[in-house]
Amino acid sequence: MKRRDFINQTVLASSAFLIPGTGIAENLFSMKKSANSSLEIHIFSKHLQFLSYQDMCEAAKEMGFDGVDLTVRPKGHVLPEQVTEDMPRATESMKHFGLIPKMFSSNVIDANNELHRKVLETAKVLGYEFYRPAWIKYKNDDVLATLTKAIQKFNELSLLNKAIGIKSSYHNHSGHYVGASIWDLYKAMENISPSHFGCQYDIMHATVEGGENWEIGFNLIKPYINTLVIKDFKWGKVDGKWKRIFTPLGEGMVNFKRYFELLKENNISVPISIHVEYDLGGAEHGGVPSISNKEVFKRIKHDLDFVRRMWDETN
Repeated sequence: MKRRDFINQTVLASSAFLIPGTGIAENLFSMKKSANSSLEIHIFSKHLQFLSYQDMCEAAKEMGFDGVDLTVRPKGHVLPEQVTEDMPRATESMKHFGLIPKMFSSNVIDANNELHRKVLETAKVLGYEFYRPAWIKYKNDDVLATLTKAIQKFNELSLLNKAIGIKSSYHNHSGHYVGASIWDLYKAMENISPSHFGCQYDIMHATVEGGENWEIGFNLIKPYINTLVIKDFKWGKVDGKWKRIFTPLGEGMVNFKRYFELLKENNISVPISIHVEYDLGGAEHGGVPSISNKEVFKRIKHDLDFVRRMWDETN
């Protein structure tokens, strides 16, 4: 039996054994999207990882999200080795609450890795369109060799994506990672079709690395942007050392007004993943929160409401 046929049958079989819904009436939740229907916002599931799939999706819907950016990776909501059993369960829970299964975050980076291929094939069967691959980290004494390796990895993944029918969304994480400066990410992707491999653009990390110069990188990489991450930060001293400190949206240094202007000017309307990296009592790191679930949801909803409000107010 071909691998894809096997995965299709396994996924369908797993779905058949899903536990029925709790019976919560759909009319308890608003099925309406934002006034601007082009704005599709997902919650990064790392922050709700202390919940079951069912409870996670119920909470996401009640807060007003359109979908869930599911973690499919070691220590994630779905473990890669359990992908054919658990990803269908998580996806069915999303659908039960009217959420869109469209994007997920993974540790996929090797097109020749059988488990990585199985994750992508399973996701495609379930209807997902975008996935965030793993980061590639620089070695200080071998920068150009690392970039060459990234180019090779990206090209191989692009070919695999084309064969499967799914798209990569590489995240421009700040620090010693390929993509942090944007210029290197562009060079790594410049000969790859955006139809198969793109960028998950993170304005916060771009601001960390680019300061007031982040617009230059944005204008360079914008043809490849296929998903977005939204979060905020400020610089502050912790134990006498300057560090990046995450904040609620609008309380940090990110110029969201200018950023949203650029998104609208360039007609960039792609799925958004909200990352709430400031204090959620431990849930910001994927742990069980020390504060009430209600308080966790309140803080997350603050950021969701901020994005929708800012978007609607931006010309």
